[in-house]
Order: sequence, then C-alpha cells, then structure tokens
Amino acid sequence: MIERVADGDERNDAPEDKASERHKAAFGKKTIALVYDFDGTLSPRPMQDYAFLPQIGIDPEEFWKESNAIARREGADGLISYMRLMYQKAKAAGVRIDRADLVAQGKHVELFPGVEEWFDEIDGYVKVRSETHGIALRHYVVSAGLTEIIEGTRIYKRFHNVFASEYWFDAYDLPYPKRVITDTGKTQYLFRINKGIEDLGQGINEHMDEGQRPIPFANMIYFGDGDTDVPSMAVMRKNGGHAIAVHTPGKSRRKCVELFKAGRCDFFAPADYRRGSDLFKRTCLLLDRVLADIRVQEEVWRLSRELR
Repeated sequence: MIERVADGDERNDAPEDKASERHKAAFGKKTIALVYDFDGTLSPRPMQDYAFLPQIGIDPEEFWKESNAIARREGADGLISYMRLMYQKAKAAGVRIDRADLVAQGKHVELFPGVEEWFDEIDGYVKVRSETHGIALRHYVVSAGLTEIIEGTRIYKRFHNVFASEYWFDAYDLPYPKRVITDTGKTQYLFRINKGIEDLGQGINEHMDEGQRPIPFANMIYFGDGDTDVPSMAVMRKNGGHAIAVHTPGKSRRKCVELFKAGRCDFFAPADYRRGSDLFKRTCLLLDRVLADIRVQEEVWRLSRELR
C-alpha cells in the first residue's frame, strides 16, 4: 500500500511490515474482562426484593406476577413494565423515592457465598499465573437490574464499569426510564467492552477491525444464570469468548444443564464463589486458557521481530 506522508513523499508499507503490525497489535491485547449478570448470578434474588418492595409493603412474588401480566397484556417490554410499576406502587403507598434512596437500598442486597472475596482471589490467581508482564484483569456488570441499587452494594467499587438499567429523575414527576437493558440489549455492552467504547454517548455501530479492538472476545468470560443471558452467551461463544452458567446452590441446575447441552456455555456450576469451589476452579481453567493464548501471541510477536 502506498501512503502519502506530510512532506509529500510516498511511503511503501511492505506486506511483512503489515503482518508485524498485526502481531504487535495482538500481543498488546493483554486485558482480560470478566463480565457478570447481577440478579441470580451474583445475588440470589432480584435486587428490588431486598428493600424497595418491602419498604412500600409489596410482596415480591405478587409484584413480579403483576408486572409480567401487564407486559403480556399491553405487549410491552418487561423491563419498562417493572420500572414503571415500581414507581406507581411507590406513589400509591405515599412513598417518594429518589436516586439517593435507591443507592441506599443497595446495602441490603444479599450476595452469594464468596462474592465479596472473589475479586481479590481471582485477581491474585491471574497475577500468580501470568508469565507475561502487563496483564490486566477487569470486572464488569451488564444487568437488567438498576444501576442505582448496584451502586449501593458492597462490591460496586470492584467493577471497572457497570452497565445496567437506570432512571431519569425529575424533581416534580415520576422518574422516567433513562436506560433499559434487555436480554438482547446486553450484547451491545459486550461489544462496547470489546471495542473499548464504554462512553455511552458514543455509538458503536461503525466498523472496527478486529486488530484495533482492545479486548478480544477470546479474553472475555461471561457469567449468567438463565434464559435472559442466552443472547450474551451466544455472542460470546460465536466470537471466540467464554461463558459460565451458574445456579443457586442446592437448587435445580436444570436450566444450566440445558445451556451446557445447547453449547451456550463452557461450564456450569453452583453460584458459590469461594476459593476451591467448582465455580472457582472452572473459572481458573478458562483463565489459564486465556493466559496461554496471550503467551502464544507474545511468542508470535517475538518471532516476527526476529524476522524483520
């Protein structure tokens, strides 16, 4: 390819130089991303069940039953239905809840065993197993749950970024859904992580060569618990990434087995995040594979330099 440079001269980029640049780009991609759903994955129940619904005197089971019925009757999106119904119920109960209230409710959210220690344990594992310098491990949440409540949880600061549904608060009216993350909508945020476009004000539809994407799907592991995670798991697996399905310890693993048999996930395990658990061991196996791939890319890069 002939490229014209600033002084008007022409520069010829030889094919081998282009190949070297591709290897160099691949070698530089040493960020690993662990991406989690929230409800049912990190926490046993929907986050609204722990404080919001009890505060307004609503039985969680009845609330979700009513929300789903409205969505079916009106042909509405289930997430918009629940976000609307939440504040209708609050208004009827004479309870005004703003953003700060929702954040404060996050402290009541229950987490699965070992979740709080998980981040240090996994970070430490990657550090010990890394044979190359510059390996970075990031944790993300991509959830249909509420950003505001997640911000109030004990683990919020452990995430590099949180992509979740969110309200637009107004001083006089009921809050309006600002962002709604549906089952299929979750996949957009996987591509944002992949492309390094985490600013939601920027579009992601413009083509980006694989060589320019900072976090390859091969460096990503998605954690989810059921049907709502199928699109994300499918995108991960189709693009060379990894997925793990989890289920509540001691309860049915049927859905996880279905996902595994359908090829939607690499592994499944109870949602026990403690060191030594099946989930911990299987996550480490996938991390070993990712780290090995990075080492291969490093060796290819070194060899390409020797041939220059």
